Amino acid sequence: MNPTEERQIMTGNPPRAKLPVDRTAEMSFLEHLEELRWRIIKGAGGIGLGIIIAFFFSEFLIEEVLLGPAKSDFIVYTFFEKFFGMNIVDLTLQSRRLPGQFFTYWGMLILVGAILGSPVFFYQMWAFISPALESSEKWKTRLHTVFITTFFLAGICFGYFVLVPFALQFFTQFQIAEVVRNDFDINQYFSSLATWVISCGVIFQLPVISYFLAKFGFLTPEFLRTYRRHAIAACFIISAALTPPDPISQTLVAVPLIFLYQLSIYITKIGVRQRERELKRAFGDIPE
Repeated sequence: MNPTEERQIMTGNPPRAKLPVDRTAEMSFLEHLEELRWRIIKGAGGIGLGIIIAFFFSEFLIEEVLLGPAKSDFIVYTFFEKFFGMNIVDLTLQSRRLPGQFFTYWGMLILVGAILGSPVFFYQMWAFISPALESSEKWKTRLHTVFITTFFLAGICFGYFVLVPFALQFFTQFQIAEVVRNDFDINQYFSSLATWVISCGVIFQLPVISYFLAKFGFLTPEFLRTYRRHAIAACFIISAALTPPDPISQTLVAVPLIFLYQLSIYITKIGVRQRERELKRAFGDIPE
């Protein structure tokens, strides 16, 4: 090759990056809104199906699920008595408002239906978002849905079997004087249970959020390691806000949060590696 040909090759335009296929590129704004509307309708349909299922099992759900932590024979209380030396007592529940039990009944159906229908709702929402973020294959959307749902349900179970029993027993046995009796309103009981359970489900999304932030270049493992001490302090603050002023229950909530933060560091590494691989594929450095 002579010098003239080498000069032409060196001064030529570099190859253009091969952009990933985006099926939303040709959709108008109104078409995006129309797709979002149908995704929401389908997600709400999944929740509606969950409510119907909950309706057919409403007796079991009320006696064993909703009122389970209020009974001294709840499945986890044997463990609490053995390892923590807790004195377990039954809760006394009352309905102080005329429609109190009615609202609790339907609130329970909606809550359980939302939990049962959450995989469908998560899938529909992610199926709408994912084409704008990466080349979308159905198996990736399903895998991400499983990833999100798994951590959400793990948080639900943690809140129901750990946080709720500890909190209920603490408030049941706390008295400022012997003449004051703890009789709890059924609506307050249900709202507290729902708040604790759903809060844990949302908090357990920390690894999921970290993964997607890392995958799209907004978070790195180094950043999480740098602020690890701050995160540990934040975990204890969050646990103090969710639990009664009891060191045992606060520690039981704070330790899983710290574990989730540490897990987020490792999951963030996976997100960063996937992002780097997708960038190389987009610029033609590696084959499809």
